[in-house]
Amino acid sequence: MTSLPNPSPKKLGLVIDLDTCVGCHACAVACKEWNDGGDFGPLPDADPYGAEPNGVWFNRVHSYAVEQGTARGKREMTVHFPRSCLHCETPACVTVCPTGASYKRADDGIVLVDEDKCIGCQLCAWACPYGAREFSFERGTMQKCTLCVDRIYNETLDPADRKPACVAACPTRARHFGDLGDPDSDISKLVAERDGYALMPEFGYKPVNRYLPPRPRRDGCDVGDVGATSNTPRDTALDRDKLPGVLRWLDRALSR
Repeated sequence: MTSLPNPSPKKLGLVIDLDTCVGCHACAVACKEWNDGGDFGPLPDADPYGAEPNGVWFNRVHSYAVEQGTARGKREMTVHFPRSCLHCETPACVTVCPTGASYKRADDGIVLVDEDKCIGCQLCAWACPYGAREFSFERGTMQKCTLCVDRIYNETLDPADRKPACVAACPTRARHFGDLGDPDSDISKLVAERDGYALMPEFGYKPVNRYLPPRPRRDGCDVGDVGATSNTPRDTALDRDKLPGVLRWLDRALSR
């Protein structure tokens, strides 16, 4: 099995603002475009125009329609939830790899896959609780978000463009990139100001990426009671026990 390097003080990662994400999929498309022709492409598609299209996407955006009860009836809200590799500090996808194909860089914490060593056993996909691994049936190997490592260190690019493609493409600036290991970095300050959180910390994999919860609404509602009137008790705004499983953990994460 593959061992992890000593913890690095530099932890490059993403911060995603759920308050400003509109679910436009610009991040997913830009990621697909950049990586399809980059050092880690191509990202093959299977039957893209058929009844059951499938393919390799490093970024995916899930949109959930949540019905909430209020004093005036029921309202529906939409939650857009972007998902990609979280570049964990202690990633299970690395430690289960039998060939060393999955590895974590010691200098910046980015988790990558060495295609030449990958045998396509998919152990890393089974170990990852975040669903961040993609299997290419065309290549027979695993693929995943690289944090655009071939872009962020590309000195031929203007310094302003040395950021992941998903960050550069986001029209609402819902995605941010930087060193989350530096408490004085702009991205770390943003996490501190907005109470950013890691996904499912109970697994102990210590995801580097952070999510920013939605801000309180103008009518006084917060993420726990979006759609409720200002005089509606928070506890009656949403029956969380009736939500599907994925929305229950999402609600718990957003409510921290």
